[in-house]
Amino acid sequence: MRGAPILVAAHGAGGHKDDASMLRLGRALERAGIEVVRFNFPYREKGSRRIDPTPLLRQCFSSQVENLRGKNNARKILIGGRSMGGRVASMMAAEGFACDGLILAAYPLHPAGEPAKLRAAHLPSIRQPVLCLNGTRDALCRRDLMEGVLARLAPAWRMHWLEAADHSFRVLKRSGRTEADVDAEVTAAARAWLESVGARGV
Repeated sequence: MRGAPILVAAHGAGGHKDDASMLRLGRALERAGIEVVRFNFPYREKGSRRIDPTPLLRQCFSSQVENLRGKNNARKILIGGRSMGGRVASMMAAEGFACDGLILAAYPLHPAGEPAKLRAAHLPSIRQPVLCLNGTRDALCRRDLMEGVLARLAPAWRMHWLEAADHSFRVLKRSGRTEADVDAEVTAAARAWLESVGARGV
């Protein structure tokens, strides 16, 4: 994918770089013309499920990006990932970390069952283009609450709702949709976003 933008993608809290959700996301985005580079946070590399402190997560993410940037200084670098991984990327961008855009899949707006604990205070500080993909059945992102947050965000933030999908982008059979349908929608949304922000490479 010579010249394509590169997404450095981090996994969710209970996942890892090669879990089913990360592989699905990677394939869908690669079909849109994005090279996806996945990595594990230190706790997953050690085989632990105890999440590293946030500063260590951010340090690890930053190191992954900078190592990649040094080898690909002529290509656009995107950051993001699934759930917690995307949230870490968003916090980095909000504090000025250099990147060309963000792709956040299943952004965890609040803990499951705790909609009052919003994780959104930093989002208005992000100035880069953002594509955020959440399912309408996501237990960690109530749509009405996210819509309220969106009203305070920069125009460069694009929200795409995946009908009937849950936090893992799975769908119920009775919805009439399949995971392949959802993945195709992710591809189409990412392709349209790239075209709108001119991020197809240099």
